[in-house]
Amino acid sequence: MTSTTERPAASREPSWWDKQGDLIMRRPFNEWTFTHMNWLMPTERVARGATHLPLPVGIRPLNVRYRFQDRDFTLSDLHRRTHSTAFVVLHRGTIVHETYPGAFTGSRSRMQLFSLSKSVTSILVGIALRDGLIGSEKDRITDYRPDFLGTAYEENTIAELLDMTTGVGDLETWEVPNSGIKQFEQTIMGGGDIADVVRAATRTAPAGERFNYSTFDTQMLGWVLEAATGQSLATYASEKLWQKLGCDRDAYYWLTRGRPRTAIGGGSLNATARDVARVGLLMANGGVAGDEQIVPAEWVRRSRGNDRPQLAVGSLGPSGYAHYGYANQWWTLGSESRDAFTGLGVHGQYLFVDPDAEVVIVKCSAWPTQDDERRDAETVAALRSVADHLAHR
Repeated sequence: MTSTTERPAASREPSWWDKQGDLIMRRPFNEWTFTHMNWLMPTERVARGATHLPLPVGIRPLNVRYRFQDRDFTLSDLHRRTHSTAFVVLHRGTIVHETYPGAFTGSRSRMQLFSLSKSVTSILVGIALRDGLIGSEKDRITDYRPDFLGTAYEENTIAELLDMTTGVGDLETWEVPNSGIKQFEQTIMGGGDIADVVRAATRTAPAGERFNYSTFDTQMLGWVLEAATGQSLATYASEKLWQKLGCDRDAYYWLTRGRPRTAIGGGSLNATARDVARVGLLMANGGVAGDEQIVPAEWVRRSRGNDRPQLAVGSLGPSGYAHYGYANQWWTLGSESRDAFTGLGVHGQYLFVDPDAEVVIVKCSAWPTQDDERRDAETVAALRSVADHLAHR
């Protein structure tokens, strides 16, 4: 059933709190805020395990040039032109290149990952499905969250959340003051229950028909996961990922200011670049870390792409750039030679995985705007060039 509920009306005059998200994300402040979100928001710890498993380090020159808009550039050019704050490259499980161009970053800095968090949420859902805590991806959302009966999400399945084909919500546009995502952000920062914002979303297309990038969809996915496991995202991520990967540091999710406080499964994970690289290495190795199959191999495979035409590279429509497809909360980059895929976050956060080249790259950034098609295309060109270079070594 389609909801006809209007968005929650503002209960007070706009204040500094309503603009806080804009201030946090504005350059040059974002070079600091993106590494200090725990100073700005309530948080919940993603505890690392008692066993630390250091990544091997074998730094060597990475003299890579990439071509963009008919010009050749170096990696130093990339960092300057796209405001890199961290850049870590793994080849065959070894750190071969690592630099921290950000003013406040280093190997122990925990980076605000924004929507790269969505890919981690997907991994956790895959684990919960394997363990039988979620019965099936064909289950309805309301099997786990009956409080969404009577909303636009009432008939949607978990599978539709994973591929963002629910048909719920408007185009995710940060520049429109009253858009769904801006309402969501203002409620996160200023108080109130974000579930009310998500419940007010309306249906804009039949389920399964088209792709529409939606943080609401991933927020629902995180809530389904928490309901199914009986644990918070942070606790479950600690138990199923951080402890098993032997991470360097605790990660954390920041939480909404209003109560009930909740993590943003689509955007509030913070972790070191090296620990994010560990997550990428897990995916590059088919879900295996050490001698344990942590994520089902089939779950990893489906994250590399599928045969659904509306999710193919170049077919995503207005909420996806032409060089991307989508699958399972990951952006796909299928090519004739290799099927690389990447987690993405606004302001230039990347977890690039090329399993065939045995390459994982983490790039964190502090772009002046949430989205930037030119900077994104340039970054993808550079990351592909790094993977191509290492694939022949």
